[in-house]
Amino acid sequence: MEEITAEITVESIVPQVEFLVRPKLSFGAKTDMGKVRENNEDKHEFFIAERESDLAAKGHVFVVCDGMGGHEAGQCASEIATKTFIDVYRSHPSADWRVAAQSAVTASTRFINDLSRAIPSRRGMGTTLVAVIIRQDKALVVNVGDSRAYRLQSGVCEQLTTDHTWVEETVAAGMMSREEAEVHQYRHVITRALGTERDVACDLFEHDLADGDVYMICSDGVTNHVNDEQIRVTLAGFSPSEASWKLVGDALVGGGSDNATVIVVRVDGLEPVTG
Repeated sequence: MEEITAEITVESIVPQVEFLVRPKLSFGAKTDMGKVRENNEDKHEFFIAERESDLAAKGHVFVVCDGMGGHEAGQCASEIATKTFIDVYRSHPSADWRVAAQSAVTASTRFINDLSRAIPSRRGMGTTLVAVIIRQDKALVVNVGDSRAYRLQSGVCEQLTTDHTWVEETVAAGMMSREEAEVHQYRHVITRALGTERDVACDLFEHDLADGDVYMICSDGVTNHVNDEQIRVTLAGFSPSEASWKLVGDALVGGGSDNATVIVVRVDGLEPVTG
């Protein structure tokens, strides 16, 4: 009997979605090991779509992950997460990008968890994940852990994500003030991460795009030393590449106590697709 095989490509399973708006973007990225760590457990990746079917259905993807578990384990977890998230999101057959993003998070956490169980030196490894996906005239922010997403819109800078940390949950419950949380000894204890369990819940935030919007995603090595006002001024006053380098540089000047990674994405136009 003749064996029949078929090559499955991302293009062949991209769902059909009407292409109405082409976003024009500029972006920049920067990462640094910092002044204390011996290696960089942060990872960042991006995928810029070019095919019209891919632009319509999946859009452009930007991801930052901050690994944990020590040395090679954390670095391994963050690298698996960035690549798996993008691959699974882009190849997912659903036209609902929220479904595709959640499936990508699930695939990433299970991949990491399986590896940590199989290799003793990787036991307990995990990673945060923050992503921004730009599709047509909307943005989808995905978050697990304490890496953050910000948006500058019409001069106003807003944190779009909520940290999955013990102190953040305690503040939300009214048991601790914001001022106490910022100096608490457990402020870096996260309550959600990819890889520590077989399944993890992610936060999904959908936003309408406006011309001139600037999105920034980063690891906590940046926000540990750079406050929200510094972020606003930098995103408003510099190009995406310059802003990325400046924010990481400011984190180093402020102490550089952790790996620091930034991706900045600016919406330079929303072009209607005709014909």
